[in-house]
Amino acid sequence: MTNSAGWPESGELELRDTPLPDWDAHTVDIADGHVYQSLAWASHRRASGWQPRYAVFPGGGAALVLLRPWPLIGGFSGYVPRGPVGLGEPGDAAKRLAELVRALRRADVDVLATDPEVPADSDYADRVRRMGFHQIEEIQPSRHRISLPLIGTDEEAAFEAVAKSTRQRVRKAEKEGITVARHDVRLGADGVGEGFTSPAEPTATALDRFYDLLLETGERRNFSFGPRASFLAWWQAAHAAGHLVHLEARSPDGEPLAGLLLYRHGERLSTVHSGDHATARRDHPGALHLLRWRAIQLAVREGRAEMDLGGVDVAGARREPREGEPMWGLYQHKLSFGGRWLELSGAHEIVMRRRRYQAGRWVARVERIAERVGGPVGRRFLARGRD
Repeated sequence: MTNSAGWPESGELELRDTPLPDWDAHTVDIADGHVYQSLAWASHRRASGWQPRYAVFPGGGAALVLLRPWPLIGGFSGYVPRGPVGLGEPGDAAKRLAELVRALRRADVDVLATDPEVPADSDYADRVRRMGFHQIEEIQPSRHRISLPLIGTDEEAAFEAVAKSTRQRVRKAEKEGITVARHDVRLGADGVGEGFTSPAEPTATALDRFYDLLLETGERRNFSFGPRASFLAWWQAAHAAGHLVHLEARSPDGEPLAGLLLYRHGERLSTVHSGDHATARRDHPGALHLLRWRAIQLAVREGRAEMDLGGVDVAGARREPREGEPMWGLYQHKLSFGGRWLELSGAHEIVMRRRRYQAGRWVARVERIAERVGGPVGRRFLARGRD
């Protein structure tokens, strides 16, 4: 049985090749939704070889599943990015995940990874381990996040919760005449006005410049980014869908100083990337502080329950940073806005057909080597093997 919009109200889980109407309303805009469950993300991943499947649970709930076929031997590896979503309590998430595993096993999937943002103090991790899942290294950069709860908070109260030294930097940046341009297709009465200015150029131009800023920031902090074209294609698609907001701090003479990328999903705004020029950090030390405060203001104005300030844990240290470690300064910076450490259950994986999974990994590794070393010749050789 289905409702008027075509969504099932009873029966069994449906694993579809095409999404039902209003997909994003059921996977991105709901309380625990995520941008990586969106149609825009499905399209972006399809362009790099993944095959989207759209799982619909009877009575509510949906999840985007990404499948990648093994070369030559058949079968798939699977990933449910930041999902399943729309499942209520952590116990419900584990129950629906079990339904999804059964459906994907029938669909010839050999291994499935999933990393919903479920609090670590729930029984979710124990329940999925009893199902056969095991903990794996994170697929996304961080496992945990710094969370700033905003329920019942207005802008004045939110600012009072910010550390005194950080408030002083924000006010100093404002007095210096630093402005914040907001690139956002939902920009309206709550946008341009107090605290924000209209973009002076196309969003694509600003995002391209922001990528350069991230490269510079990465060199200082010892991290790297993937290909420019892939990042820009995704950012522009997410922006067009209303899921991404780009904030850019500019000096009084219009010079770009710092940037902040946000996702709009569920009941929160989430920090994705941030960066500032080394010279801006020296000459305008409050520019990035002002950007983060503007992001919090936007979250409050939109009635969000949380400002997600992003993660600070890294591979090999999935915990709160300690004084003297590289992430300590960023951790203290985010805590100064009133954020608190929120520990999450992290990524897990289940292997459903071990022998083909192991063979698939080996063949995929050989394919990558052949493409890297043999170029077009290697690709033609592998293509003949598939015929």
